[in-house]
Amino acid sequence: MHSAIDTVNEHYRVIIEKNISGILDKYVPSEDTYVVLEGPRLTTRGFEKISKGWKDFCLSPIQLKTIEWTEGPFAEESDKMAWVSGIIQLTIEISDQTFENIFRASFVLNKIDNQWKIKHEHVSVVHPDPYGIGDWSALNTPSSATS
Repeated sequence: MHSAIDTVNEHYRVIIEKNISGILDKYVPSEDTYVVLEGPRLTTRGFEKISKGWKDFCLSPIQLKTIEWTEGPFAEESDKMAWVSGIIQLTIEISDQTFENIFRASFVLNKIDNQWKIKHEHVSVVHPDPYGIGDWSALNTPSSATS
């Protein structure tokens, strides 16, 4: 049996290939399966809607050239459930433009018939200043000057 990380890496491989049956085979075929998207829809719930989203993606001009872990992947597995998480960098090609984006990626997987399947996926683009105040951790760092 493949590990949860192997399953997610295989998922990325079939996404790059735009292999729709391979992509859909990675998900729990349930109406409770839940995906948090990096795009404008925010979320998709239910295997049928997730299937439609991936079919639309495969027909789109978006070409993912690479999906690479830059942090992690980190994972933990138990008998029936696992999680995989880390930071990924995508190389994207649309028409003649190529660019890169960095995303957070987290997966919750269930073991079904001795195979890991995605029950929940969360991919989110990094926002450089979500609260408009910069890095709030740096705001609380004591200055090097002493009084």
